[in-house]
Amino acid sequence: MITVDLCVAVQLCLAFGVAGLLWPEKFLPLFEVLMFPWVASYRAIRANCLVAIVLSILLLARLLLSIG
Repeated sequence: MITVDLCVAVQLCLAFGVAGLLWPEKFLPLFEVLMFPWVASYRAIRANCLVAIVLSILLLARLLLSIG
């Protein structure tokens, strides 16, 4: 069950990371709510999406190491 949860986490991180890089204008309203006191910018969205992709790679590496 832990493997399935980790697979879902990898897929979600990768999906949101790639979607945020391809369509940052669709994520801007969400970031305006999440980053309330500060102004949400495309630069912040890109940075967060790149970190989400790196997180998915790290989770995938953990998944592969735990299986093997």
